[in-house]
Amino acid sequence: MAVLVAVVGVLLGLVGPPLLDRLSAAERPVTAGPKSIGSAVQPPVTATSAPAVVQAPTPPLLRMPGPVPQSGRDSFRYATGAGKVVGHAGTLRRYRVATEDGSGEDVKEFSSAVEEALGDPRSWTGSGQLRLQRVPDGSNYDFTVYLATADTAARMCAAGGTDIRIGGKPYTSCRTPGKVIINLNRWMLSVDYLVAAKLPLATYRLYVINHETGHQLGHGHEQCLGKGKPAPVMQQQTLFLNGCTVNPWPYLDGARYEGPPV
Repeated sequence: MAVLVAVVGVLLGLVGPPLLDRLSAAERPVTAGPKSIGSAVQPPVTATSAPAVVQAPTPPLLRMPGPVPQSGRDSFRYATGAGKVVGHAGTLRRYRVATEDGSGEDVKEFSSAVEEALGDPRSWTGSGQLRLQRVPDGSNYDFTVYLATADTAARMCAAGGTDIRIGGKPYTSCRTPGKVIINLNRWMLSVDYLVAAKLPLATYRLYVINHETGHQLGHGHEQCLGKGKPAPVMQQQTLFLNGCTVNPWPYLDGARYEGPPV
């Protein structure tokens, strides 16, 4: 009997590994192993940054959309409060700001635009001999900046001796004694040839305020200094450039920039 057991043991030793290979999974002995065995191995997750979104620059506003009132009520609303004094020395000139009732324009917004234009050191206070301050209605003042519809502007300008019609229609802005009159059509629409040249409306607005205020301060029209040069602010840039480039400022690089008188 002992001999028989020994023979069986030898046989099992000889056939052991191949036999285990032939066993089914259910028949094999259970052994400990990595917990990942029998489950799908997920690749490591790595953080990736999203591609940067490049936004195209917003094109400048060339003119306001929508219809512009041709006529208003021929009455005005005045900006309230007082602005700060701009300029470092010289005579103090006080001005009011008003928008026509029925124009659809907010007097506070227009007043801010006027103060921005006249308060810039490249504007008329750049001489070092002038200071400016916006004051409310009822205060002592030297002149008023009006934003008026085309028909009202034509009447106001004509009363002061200036005809702003081009082709029979009220077109330009003007100055009459004590009144700087900005034509609402120009304020909202600029002019066709400057729109075609992609001039921002904001730049044209700076020009028209400084040009008409320049008349109030005693300056006449001036001519272009040469092709490719900045136009003097007192050139009639609403009508033509004559080879010059648009310039809304009377002072450039700290010096008065002017052309030959017309």
